[in-house]
Amino acid sequence: FTGGELLRLLYQHPAFDVLQATSRSKERKTVGHVHPNLREMDLRFTSPEDLESVDVLFAATPHGVSMEHIDEFQDAADTVVDLSADFRLDSEEQYDEWYDGHVCSEYLEKSEYALPEINRDNLPGADLIASGGCNATATILGLKPLFDAGILDGDEQAVVDVKVGSSEGGAGGGDASSHPERSGIVRPYAPTGHRHEAEIEQFLGLSVSFTVHAVDMTRGASATCHLFPNAPVSKGDLWTAYRDAYADEPFMRTVAGGGGVYRYPEPKAVAGTNFGEVGFEVDPGNRRLVVFSAIDNMMKGSAGQAVHAANVALGIEETAGLEFAGLHPVGAP
Repeated sequence: FTGGELLRLLYQHPAFDVLQATSRSKERKTVGHVHPNLREMDLRFTSPEDLESVDVLFAATPHGVSMEHIDEFQDAADTVVDLSADFRLDSEEQYDEWYDGHVCSEYLEKSEYALPEINRDNLPGADLIASGGCNATATILGLKPLFDAGILDGDEQAVVDVKVGSSEGGAGGGDASSHPERSGIVRPYAPTGHRHEAEIEQFLGLSVSFTVHAVDMTRGASATCHLFPNAPVSKGDLWTAYRDAYADEPFMRTVAGGGGVYRYPEPKAVAGTNFGEVGFEVDPGNRRLVVFSAIDNMMKGSAGQAVHAANVALGIEETAGLEFAGLHPVGAP
């Protein structure tokens, strides 16, 4: 699914020409056969064994594939943007703890995390870029302004509950992703120990109690974070923190209890876009902050983030190819 989103974005991008799309399972089929919204693309999938020489290679592969083929990828392209989990973390020890180890850990110190809102300064000129996990992206975007403003310092209790759509499970999600089993659910599928906790701890220095639910939507990740700061915090403090963090960010919007139906961040409001929404409320009786964030898991959480990072890395206007503002009204995203 994210490979299809990449093709959609790059096909319309003013600075990229799509020269090749590879697939083992769909070799020789047209792109439109697999992604019907792209039927006008005159392109067929070819074997990954026959990589052409390109300026930029985007790899939307399952975890473990890119690390085994990174030398081939870098031989084929000046810049590699990886959408798997293979280069997101800093150390081999983290992969031993959270994944199944790493076969080329020497590349970890060379890779740059794709999310421009937290790593923009390190992206220009990067030749290996690692797109972040969608659940981690939603959580980090919601919480980072509180660390930047000194409202949180990392030793607070933090409980994060994430609701995600079915596309997060991929095209081969198995029985749990079939429509009769998925329809109408609010199903905990990672009550503890979700791998994206590693990214949150890496970038925020915060250990979180993290739970993920599968819900009845196709696109989107929505994080609700319950935080217990060590000192009182006002709504004014929070507005200042989020404005300071995101006022100049082209793809971030703060939505915090205004009027109308959409008073807080919702995946439906950002479906198909590279926008992220953040919001908050204060519970003074319990000395609790509630922080909300919402993204499209395949866009801001994957393909859109990857293209955004590539734009920054290559000196292209960072919003190029990502200007789609979304639709309203729209059905289940």
